[in-house]
Amino acid sequence: MTPSATAALPVSARGLAVQETDDQELVRKSKRGDRDAFSELVRRHQNMVYNVAYRFVRDPALAEDMAQEAFVKAFRLLKGFRGECSFSTWVYRVTCSVCLTELSRRKKRGEVALQPQHVADAAVQPVRNFDVPEMVRRCVTLLPDRYATIVTLYYLKGTSYEEIADAMSIPMGTLKTWMHRARKQLKHIVNKEVFRHAG
Repeated sequence: MTPSATAALPVSARGLAVQETDDQELVRKSKRGDRDAFSELVRRHQNMVYNVAYRFVRDPALAEDMAQEAFVKAFRLLKGFRGECSFSTWVYRVTCSVCLTELSRRKKRGEVALQPQHVADAAVQPVRNFDVPEMVRRCVTLLPDRYATIVTLYYLKGTSYEEIADAMSIPMGTLKTWMHRARKQLKHIVNKEVFRHAG
């Protein structure tokens, strides 16, 4: 079940608060070295983590690997988790980080093709004599890290604004501002590439 589908279930505020409190206790025990407590956290959140990973990689086996790696990383970083957000939000962010890192590695090895989809379509449509997906991939990497991340998540991975804002711990207004600037910068970069390759 996806996180959005889970959120749509009729869960009472009281029930949600109880689960978050239970998660906090499990986190405290896990920090003290209680592996059973961390196993319970994994059991509670494994479906959400898998679905997030699958949204990135679109491959069931790889999504399982990414989910496992996300929990391994979460366990390693757990001492730094201060409880400023819920554990589910925190592990969601860890999963996004793990998947983005893996996709970046695969793109560098040429194993993942970055499809342009709606990214700067108007700028690249007239150009047919060079590799458009590769050009757009390169242009995205030229953006500042935070802009490259949100463009990748929204346009290429189908992640909603709400999920991106949550994963990056930023207000919705900030995300919209970043997206506006990212689009503007990306269009400028793509236009430069178009003129450079079309000549």
